[in-house]
Amino acid sequence: MNTDLSSRQALVCGGSAGIGLACAIELAALGASVTLVARRAEALSQCARELPTPAGQRHDWLALDLSDPGSARAGVESRVRAGARYHILVNNTGGPPEGTALQNSAEEYAGAFRAHLLTPQALVHALVPGMREAGYGRIVNVLSTSVKAPIPTLAISNTIRAGVAAWAKSLSIELGPHQITVNNVLPGFTATDRLRDLQREWSMKQGITEEELRARHLATIPMRRFGEASEIGAAVAFLCTPAASYISGINLPVDGGRTPTL
Repeated sequence: MNTDLSSRQALVCGGSAGIGLACAIELAALGASVTLVARRAEALSQCARELPTPAGQRHDWLALDLSDPGSARAGVESRVRAGARYHILVNNTGGPPEGTALQNSAEEYAGAFRAHLLTPQALVHALVPGMREAGYGRIVNVLSTSVKAPIPTLAISNTIRAGVAAWAKSLSIELGPHQITVNNVLPGFTATDRLRDLQREWSMKQGITEEELRARHLATIPMRRFGEASEIGAAVAFLCTPAASYISGINLPVDGGRTPTL
């Protein structure tokens, strides 16, 4: 099975922590040269220095505001003009605000739409020409199992991520003739700061301890444990390899079997 990425360059959004950094680590371990993208320059620089280099590759970073599609595209295009040729794009950014459909404001929905759909669209426009020229492209969007089964009190995430999944399916059809695949990875309950923050909020609203809430969540997972960011990263990395060349347009839950749909 060919999982060698030693001749490939990857752009990983949200790459300074959590699932984004885990994706970058797994891609680098397979030989890819990785450019990390997030807001915090100091954290990005440190993370880039610590990525694996089994193929002697060099890693880079780019400080950008992924909530601003225009500046994100401009920043990436500046690297392309300077000679970078990205074969892999991992779209990943922090989750939208918590709340119900009636609680969340129009401005919160609009902000999530910009960050989670318009920025990936902008980055695709910046990178697809190079992927076409190379005859190799992998676009992976890190979404949520809410694409398949909405999660209570995460109304914005439920709405926007489902829209991104539909956009990705459309894109996979358009880019298939160019040997560019487009897929979505759907993390379930994963041991990240985001999950811990949500569990803190949910436990307070429900009047129970965080330990009690975690126990309830664990009981819904057939494997009876939370996922690790590295497990999400491994799934993303595999979809970026030559071995996954005939997989496109799918939504892949990585959730310990929790999603109740097929």
